[in-house]
Amino acid sequence: MPLISSFFGILIYIYQEKGVAHSTPHVHAGYGEFDLSIDFDANILAGSLPNKQQKYVEAWVLIHQDELRAAWKAYNEYGELIKIKGLE
Repeated sequence: MPLISSFFGILIYIYQEKGVAHSTPHVHAGYGEFDLSIDFDANILAGSLPNKQQKYVEAWVLIHQDELRAAWKAYNEYGELIKIKGLE
């Protein structure tokens, strides 16, 4: 699972679909033992993070929606990994 961004101890990963398409393009965010899946409209699909970190991830996703969509397509169609800047 390739890392595409990190900030404030939060790691953001993207997965390549192999054979079976995910229902919604999304990324996975990890913080310590916590993990969540979030789509590009900042809807939580599964899991959770501590409140502060979850708010950071939601904001980051909304800021980078277009980049995330491009990264999803590039990775799943061409195997190209695009890194996205974290929050500062």
